[in-house]
Amino acid sequence: MQYQSQSVAKLYFIAAIGLFLGQILFGAVLGAQYIWGDFLFPAIPFNVARMVHTNLLIVWLLFGFMGAAYYLVPEESETELFSPLLATLLFWIFLAAGGATVLGYLLVDYATLAELTMNDLLPTMGREFLEQPTITKIGIVIVALGFLFNIGMTILKGRKTVISMILFIGLTGLAVFFLFSFVNPSNLIEDKFWWWWVVHLWVEGVWELIMGAMLAFVLIKTTGVDREIIEKWLYIIIAMSLITGLIGTGHHYYWIGTPEYWQWWGSIFSAMEPIPFFMMVLYAFNMVNQRRREHPNKAAVLWAQGTAVMAFLGAGVWGFIHTLAPVNYYTHGTQITAAHGHMAFYGAYVMINLAVISYAMPLLRGRAAANSNKSQVVEMWAFWLMTISMVFITLFLTAAGVLQVWLQRYTENPMGFMEVQSKLEIFYIMREIAGLVFLIGLATYIYSFFVGGEEEASA
Repeated sequence: MQYQSQSVAKLYFIAAIGLFLGQILFGAVLGAQYIWGDFLFPAIPFNVARMVHTNLLIVWLLFGFMGAAYYLVPEESETELFSPLLATLLFWIFLAAGGATVLGYLLVDYATLAELTMNDLLPTMGREFLEQPTITKIGIVIVALGFLFNIGMTILKGRKTVISMILFIGLTGLAVFFLFSFVNPSNLIEDKFWWWWVVHLWVEGVWELIMGAMLAFVLIKTTGVDREIIEKWLYIIIAMSLITGLIGTGHHYYWIGTPEYWQWWGSIFSAMEPIPFFMMVLYAFNMVNQRRREHPNKAAVLWAQGTAVMAFLGAGVWGFIHTLAPVNYYTHGTQITAAHGHMAFYGAYVMINLAVISYAMPLLRGRAAANSNKSQVVEMWAFWLMTISMVFITLFLTAAGVLQVWLQRYTENPMGFMEVQSKLEIFYIMREIAGLVFLIGLATYIYSFFVGGEEEASA
């Protein structure tokens, strides 16, 4: 059953895809700057391009999560959204704040931006991924509180399901842990200790609850498998994710001046983190194999299965590769880290957002159950272009990282940083080519929404 208030999700989904395109464009610029150091300099210096690339990633994923919540919570709760007007108002506030922040990065130097936004009153700027001006961070907190109020009141007045409750807990955790972005000690060790309470506890903690709930929703809708079966799997996966992910924060504490016991805690629990992701692969494919109906939206099912596989590879396997303290001692901060980060973000969070958008957008646009077969073929081409190119990006960065470790850190006669970088150039060239293929895949994905043809029948 469709609820009228679900239509607010469309705004969030459109903005998410637009910002995603911006993120990948700046990623292509960064890739080119690895090869030609003065590419677009001084108009877009490397540090500015990197800030925009990473900040757009975070913001568009948040738009996707919020849109998914506004779509699935009314359906799960069997009631209209508490306040569609509040959801629309918060959308424009969040979009304006995000847009103004990115323009600030691009148009003025960072020190001037800090002065203009009166960062000296409550200093929070200057840290990786949390570069946003303090005023923007306060705006994000206000938007998050309004969003949680809207979603919480909707759940409160309607049916309570495991999916909506896990989603709400994950979204609440997202908001709570973001508050640590305001903790900015002058001591660098303390600063890094608390910084990971935002960055790690988002992507390897509460975001996994959000991903699990979104994946469960798509699987229920597309497979027709009993809700009870999917919920049991969800409980186990979420429990394992939280146990390993929360204590696994320790793998970031190895070399920043924290007590030595983190090398044991971090290594042991981080080594267990691939387990819930492997369970997610079994879960997704089992549900599809047990399906009671052939849902016409085959593209959404493909994205859902792809999420499980790529999250396991990126977050699980590539995370495990360099998570043990004796290995991390050599690999920390190398291109191996970048390889893990790219595939993990794509597999775990980009793909689940695209899975929900793929499922929901045809319905929000008045289709019976799915886009036309022709449109879905184009979308599935986009899936394979993006996914395969991301695999190659990861492999090229991994090869670069292994060579970097060997020449710069493991050998008895280490080379200088820039000398090593020059020897990695071939991998950076191949990574840029793969990145451009990814951009083509994203353009193909966007194009699929405009492909006509006969509509599918209702599921």
